[in-house]
Amino acid sequence: MFWERSNVIGLARATCTSCHGYGMRPVHQRMEPCACVFRAIFRACFNRFRECVAFGTQSGSVALDDGGRQEGGRVYGRKIEEYVADFSLVSRRALDGSEYRLFRFHYLLGANSRLCCRRFKLRQSSFYSAVYRIEKRLGRFFAELEPYPLYPLDEYFGGCTRSSPVRSSTPDPASVDALRAAVPLLLSA
Repeated sequence: MFWERSNVIGLARATCTSCHGYGMRPVHQRMEPCACVFRAIFRACFNRFRECVAFGTQSGSVALDDGGRQEGGRVYGRKIEEYVADFSLVSRRALDGSEYRLFRFHYLLGANSRLCCRRFKLRQSSFYSAVYRIEKRLGRFFAELEPYPLYPLDEYFGGCTRSSPVRSSTPDPASVDALRAAVPLLLSA
């Protein structure tokens, strides 16, 4: 994902003390997304995961998507089941052993903070900092996963593919010349 302020400002927390609600913060002479943005991405993906799990076996729909090939082939798939599998497998790949055990126990099995603290012999404060660290790592991983990220969710479920990122830069000289030639014609009409 191409990180710029317009991508992250809607995800940032207004009360964040690091980015002050802008979503980007300076890190070593460059701007990077804030941790609150990655936690918001994780929570959006996790909420969709819970919705997909709640459908359970009732989801029998099959989606027809572009295959992503030059020939224009179509691919059938079960998006809900694929998302559940992708979410859990990507989480397992992104986290190390102890983090994944905490993630599985807290998020996948639904244990509250008291049970997690008792099981993993953690204090409440270290439990929450571990949870925030997990959410930040998975949020970044879900958004930057290549070639098919889990976030944005509408691209995952909608079947649309991301084209090359539009970057704000100076336009090429040919388009500027064409625009300058067209302006007098438009004004005279």
